[in-house]
Amino acid sequence: MEEMTLRSAAFDDHTLMPSDYSHDRGDVSPPLEWSQAPEEVVELALACEDPDAPVGTFAHWLVAGIDPVTTALDAGEQPTGAVLGRNDYGTEGYGGPKPPAGDDPHRYFFRLYGLAEPSGLRDGFTAEELRDAVENKVVAAGTLVGTFAR
Repeated sequence: MEEMTLRSAAFDDHTLMPSDYSHDRGDVSPPLEWSQAPEEVVELALACEDPDAPVGTFAHWLVAGIDPVTTALDAGEQPTGAVLGRNDYGTEGYGGPKPPAGDDPHRYFFRLYGLAEPSGLRDGFTAEELRDAVENKVVAAGTLVGTFAR
């Protein structure tokens, strides 16, 4: 599998995310940019999940159907033509961090998947449906981890 570099102008890998991108501040997704997808990629998918949530892994952002020529998203931007999954707040689109007050910082894994076949996902898909849809289709991937505490 080929590695794609995923980064943000708002925070570095394994560092604190600014509160501007939190649930308490209006759920604005952070800016992201990544290296060009390999030629065999026909679709990109993106997930942001918190494995440190008290209820188990919490999905904050699920996006599929991203055009593989796309290499960046501005803060708050939803990719044109993409399909949005349902986060664990129960809404489609980005739902920012809101760990319990007093918890150690939680980790937020932003994962970008380059798929060799279309995912077939439709608006409202779940994190489990995304995992099933990308299985055996991922030919490139990248991860960025932000942390957040209140």
